Amino acid sequence: MFANKLLLRFFPFLAWFPINSIILRGDLIAGVTGALVLVPKAMAYAQLAGLPVYFGLYTAFIPAILGALWGSSRQLATGPVAIVSLMTAAAVAPLAVPMTEDFIGLVLLLTLMVGLIQFGLGALKLGTIVNFVSHPVILGFMNAAAIIIALSQLDMLLGIPKGRSDSFLVDIWEMFTYLPLTHLPTLAMSVFALALMLVLKKYAPKPSVLIAVVITIVVSVVIGYEHKSSVTPAHIADPAARELVVGYAETSVRINELMTGITANSAQLRNLEKEGDLRTAVNVRHQIDHDKLDMASLEAANKTRLHQIRMLQFERAQAPEDQAAALYVQGTVPVGVETDGRLWHIKKVEGDSVRLVGGGDVVGNIPAGLPSFRLPTLTWDAMMSLFSAALIIALVAFMESISMAKAMATKSKQKIDPNQELVGQGMSNIGGAFFQAYPACGSFTGSAINLQAGAKTGFAMVFNGLFVAVTLLLLTPYLYHLPKAVLAVIILLAVTGLITPKALKHTWQASRADGIVALTTFVVTLLAAPHLDKGIMVGAVLAIVLYLYRTMKPRVAQLGRYKDGTLRDIKVNPDLPTSPHIIAMRFDGSLYFANVAYFEDTVLEAVADKPRAKYLLVVGDAINQMDASGEEMLHSLVERLHSSGMQLVFSGLKKQVLDVMRATGLHELVGQENIFATEDQAITAIYERLGDEAADDLFCPLTARH
Repeated sequence: MFANKLLLRFFPFLAWFPINSIILRGDLIAGVTGALVLVPKAMAYAQLAGLPVYFGLYTAFIPAILGALWGSSRQLATGPVAIVSLMTAAAVAPLAVPMTEDFIGLVLLLTLMVGLIQFGLGALKLGTIVNFVSHPVILGFMNAAAIIIALSQLDMLLGIPKGRSDSFLVDIWEMFTYLPLTHLPTLAMSVFALALMLVLKKYAPKPSVLIAVVITIVVSVVIGYEHKSSVTPAHIADPAARELVVGYAETSVRINELMTGITANSAQLRNLEKEGDLRTAVNVRHQIDHDKLDMASLEAANKTRLHQIRMLQFERAQAPEDQAAALYVQGTVPVGVETDGRLWHIKKVEGDSVRLVGGGDVVGNIPAGLPSFRLPTLTWDAMMSLFSAALIIALVAFMESISMAKAMATKSKQKIDPNQELVGQGMSNIGGAFFQAYPACGSFTGSAINLQAGAKTGFAMVFNGLFVAVTLLLLTPYLYHLPKAVLAVIILLAVTGLITPKALKHTWQASRADGIVALTTFVVTLLAAPHLDKGIMVGAVLAIVLYLYRTMKPRVAQLGRYKDGTLRDIKVNPDLPTSPHIIAMRFDGSLYFANVAYFEDTVLEAVADKPRAKYLLVVGDAINQMDASGEEMLHSLVERLHSSGMQLVFSGLKKQVLDVMRATGLHELVGQENIFATEDQAITAIYERLGDEAADDLFCPLTARH
């Protein structure tokens, strides 16, 4: 028995066996159905993550299979999702330019770190750590992230440039300045794709995205949607425009040289500090600071140049698009020169190559074949730079996964192990990191399709991953002409469900403190973007601080005798009779370091108000825990009350509180005769001790008066 449990712990997928052909066939249908929906969404999410679209397919392959094999849920679909895709781009974009090799290498490192964190938490059975990120924090973050995702797709929807800085809102503001450059065919394709998907969603909800993708690919080919070319700066006829492009290219080269030098000097500096050569280390640090200042100045100058370059529109001399031809700034074409009738703008400048776009943007070439084995970029600086983002992504991704897994478990009557699910998600990301996948997690859409399609075991996701592999091997050439605007529409529709103002309102109505946490997280996430981890961290810290603040002053109720014989709060019922001989109080909270002073002050204030009282009854039904500070305060309070002739009596104390009292000697100091199971037993005993002195006391229960 023990051996079987151990085997299932390491290989949880063995619990699927034995499996009959009917279940296997159902899993196959569910897997293929989910994959048909997943393929276009996976490419769209990769675009959101700042990666070539085929990385979305890579993320839907290996991680999907590993997550199913080592997770505890049999319906959870692991793969790329919108929120994690955005967080990936936000984490890596400050360190490298999207779509570049450096960016890809850092993304793979991030995936590995996320996987190791999740696997470590699961192996150590620390799945409850996610409880530190409360629901209001996630709610505020999700709503802000959904808005950020939607706004981040504007450039793809309108065919305009998008800035890249350390502030997402600044980039969006800059993007609005490019609205006059809106590419009408791209806008038309976006509107067409949106209308098509909304109509198809009504009549064919499951394959609606796939059908829309097929139709828009056909339309893209028929109308000649894509137009691109390339020239050298020498082909730009306007001297000012040419000088602008040449200056940008030369400055970019210089920035790369400085960046390489800073990286090399930083490594040298660490070695010098280890060796104790502080004099040389000071010189190297000075050189690093000097180079950083130079680089910042050059980057600012190039940002200005790039904005000016993007505002330029050119007319191109008549020539095949695969050949270089003269470019003229719009409206400056010499008489007698025939143009191709299109407006072109500069997409990218790399050295002597100027890439031009005169049509809509398409997916382009997708490398055929399965993802190859690739080691992530392992450097100490990169790991330190990505650590906080990796931790936040690991927690957010797991929370999204486990919430979906639990929701499905209630319908499928399946037991979910959060720690095993952490291991499964960790394994999916660790394995994915070596096969060019970015961070994956449980997908709401994919999981819902699995459940609806009748998936019974994790084989559904194994088949799902295998179908994605078939797509990579055989179907990639057919995706070349897929407009990126269509992928942007897919993302837009996917995140609309994440914007939930009603949920925010409900949270505010349920608890003002939780409402403040949700709104603060929402605002900070928007303002701090692309540094999304700051929103989560600020929200989590605020939630903990507000919780501590609330528990610092818990409800301490002085009690009076109600007409039915029960003890109730005299603040709520001010006419209730009390006793000059007994002070009865109820403490609603745990006694711990943050509130012991408040409890002590409240008790001493009540004692001062009733100097004739001989007994203080603490109704402790609501005291769930007591730490060392709480015990120390009670110990001191008992001694002080004894010295003034007052006895402290308890009722309703829980076992864990009594255990602390017994272990520290407080139980003996109070005395077993002063600890009662119920408040009525305690009051009856007190009045028996008071005798005739309190015979006319209205507070006395009927049994005590006779």
